[in-house]
Amino acid sequence: MELKLQNGDYVPDGVGGLLRVEGREALLQRAMFKLTARRGAFPFLPELGSRLHRLGKVPLAQRQAAAAQYAAEALEGEALTVKSAALEPGAEGAMALTVDCVWRGEALPVTVEII
Repeated sequence: MELKLQNGDYVPDGVGGLLRVEGREALLQRAMFKLTARRGAFPFLPELGSRLHRLGKVPLAQRQAAAAQYAAEALEGEALTVKSAALEPGAEGAMALTVDCVWRGEALPVTVEII
């Protein structure tokens, strides 16, 4: 079991402790964290995170393929399979990335905003 995160903070359980997550919810939480954390930002875990923040510097014609590669790289080692990744323009120059994953035969889409 893992501690539940919401907007970067642990979620209290209302009785002095913290909420926990497991299974599908824990996997989704880890995937979101790994996709949004910048690879190399954690000195003792240099492979943790993704390079998705670099997409703005990738030529437009290569951006979709790079997004799929960066997402698969970030989620490597998790108990899921990355099937595809779709990058779409978002508000004010941001991009939305939806990574279609499969976990135990179940579709598990993960969507993150990239600024």
